[in-house]
Amino acid sequence: MHVLPLVSRLGRRTATALGVLGAALALTATSAAGAGAAPQPDPQPLTIKPGQAYMGVGARIHEGVPAAEEPSRGLLAPTDGVQGIDVSHWQGSINWTSVRNAGIQFAWIKATEGTTYKDDRFNTNYVAAYNAGVIRGAYHFALPNASSGATQAAYFAGNGGAWSRDNLTLPGVLDIEHNPYGAMCYGLSTTQMRTWINDFYTAYKARTGRDVVIYTTASWWNTCTGSWTGMSTKSPLWVAHWTTASSPTIPAGFPTWTVWQYTSTGSVSGVSGNVDRNKFNGSRDRLLALANNT
Repeated sequence: MHVLPLVSRLGRRTATALGVLGAALALTATSAAGAGAAPQPDPQPLTIKPGQAYMGVGARIHEGVPAAEEPSRGLLAPTDGVQGIDVSHWQGSINWTSVRNAGIQFAWIKATEGTTYKDDRFNTNYVAAYNAGVIRGAYHFALPNASSGATQAAYFAGNGGAWSRDNLTLPGVLDIEHNPYGAMCYGLSTTQMRTWINDFYTAYKARTGRDVVIYTTASWWNTCTGSWTGMSTKSPLWVAHWTTASSPTIPAGFPTWTVWQYTSTGSVSGVSGNVDRNKFNGSRDRLLALANNT
């Protein structure tokens, strides 16, 4: 699979970016609740500073093509079914009541990166999403070259990645993708990467009682883990594949996808600028079953 580059969500990213690339295409609002002016095109940072990673940034940096080549989802976006978003500090202030009223049922929010960084919008977003009735969870941006999987899992679980059966909390996510700061596979061999991921999974489950969700792309997983099948029966798959196809290409070794990040240039009422849009592979009842471990 060729994974297309991620377009930045907000022009405010340029405040800390070291470089910019072209202007991103604005995406037409995809729900009546979010109707109004489409977000304006915004430039993309070519590089980011440590702690500023977000879902999909590594794929865009390593497999970069002009932003105009990413398919504009607009009315082609699969807005049927159970819809969600993922966010970090790049989205700024979010009106979560508007997000929920726009039909968004779930969200994952960046909590941590490595063992040093906690997203400075996490505490606000996590509570506000809950209060608005959005089924939410936290995600961790992995840095396998910085410390062990077990160490990072403990940091994540202790800084937002914990879980409780309250009908509104999803299990945590391991965001494992192209390294936005250097070599694609973080300098690890496929065997070392498999060990790192399994250690993260084991430590997270010991701490929370839950199987961590894995967010990745087919290209990264197939290359950096050697198309490993070892997580296929343990972790739900959240696959990133920005395409006009009716379904995503998934990494080797996984039988199906649980969540599909189908665009990085989505539009949702309550969020300024572009935001990742996601679809859950099932009904709301199945999403609640994932949340409540039932």
